[in-house]
Amino acid sequence: MMKNFQFNFLKNAIMYIFIISVIASCSPKQKNNLLNDKELLGKLIFFDENLSEPKGQSCSTCHTPEKGFADKDMRMVSEGAVNGLFANRNAITCAYSAYVPALTYDAETEEYIGGLFWDGRANTLEEQAKMPFTNPLEMGNTDGKMVVDKVKKAKYYPALKKIYGDLDDPDSIFDAIADAIAAYERSVEVNPFSSKYDAFLYGKYQFTEEEMQGMELFIDKGLCANCHVITPDTQAKRVLFTDHTYDNLGIPANPDNPFYTIPQMYNPNGRDAIDLGLGEIVMSDKENGKFRVPTLRNIEFTAPYGHNGFFKTLEDIVHFYNVRDISSEFPQAEYAENVNTEEMGNLELTPEEELYIVTFLKTLSDGYINK
Repeated sequence: MMKNFQFNFLKNAIMYIFIISVIASCSPKQKNNLLNDKELLGKLIFFDENLSEPKGQSCSTCHTPEKGFADKDMRMVSEGAVNGLFANRNAITCAYSAYVPALTYDAETEEYIGGLFWDGRANTLEEQAKMPFTNPLEMGNTDGKMVVDKVKKAKYYPALKKIYGDLDDPDSIFDAIADAIAAYERSVEVNPFSSKYDAFLYGKYQFTEEEMQGMELFIDKGLCANCHVITPDTQAKRVLFTDHTYDNLGIPANPDNPFYTIPQMYNPNGRDAIDLGLGEIVMSDKENGKFRVPTLRNIEFTAPYGHNGFFKTLEDIVHFYNVRDISSEFPQAEYAENVNTEEMGNLELTPEEELYIVTFLKTLSDGYINK
């Protein structure tokens, strides 16, 4: 569905004045030494490789800061703690996930909004934090108690008791573990808003001609801002480059996805498996093949792209958005119904314009401010 967000960049300069006025008083904090006790505890748990079964994998394995809080090895899908086991989707960044609302249905726009993971199956960071621990294709623990037993042996366990009290049942301790991880994921370290784009809005960086042209194309001809919106998020009060909706982009199945070859008990359909995304969560055929619109912040570091890692580079996926419907370069969509044909597929961008958009996207990488 068109989101009525098409507009000409020059005619909407006032929007940028509005954005700047909203965030001018909220320049990003220095991330170092600003974590409180609960956030520090959450960080220790987040990076602890002793909490998987077998040990060797942590939350940060699939959400590494240097990779935009996505997979440390830039794999199309991440390997679990057990060698040879893989989930079916690319590790979506957890940066800025603190601002994703709970999954709801907007009857006016007839769209689902919010929810974590690619398919919206978790409504809170705390709920999301628990799931990888007990997923056999990820960290491999049989239940929360197994995680708790490992945390009790960690050097930081006294800090957990100091913050949450001397809890005596595994469920309460597992809740505390998830709460601490969520606190870290809400911290300035995970959500720094420190890109060139932010510096541009604060008047501390001047875009190059190529970056400026890329932004104009992103907003206007490329239609990118229809979903990756440039208005401040209502909760974050800053630009997240997502409206938290869902879309079927027509991405092909990834023939190299190792999920297709894992044991049948985990993937009974083998290479015939089709990822239905949101549709499987809300039990609606109209939503099959749709996945959450992710933030574009740090997109430079989070390759490969798409829910299944089909696209190796930013250039690849921007080109796909541009020519999907008029080119024979790409296989058919993994789920061919519900594909968005109104906002992508034949954008008439030149090769040079595609590169300008990529140049702009690279201004969204954190780490420019306060280097």
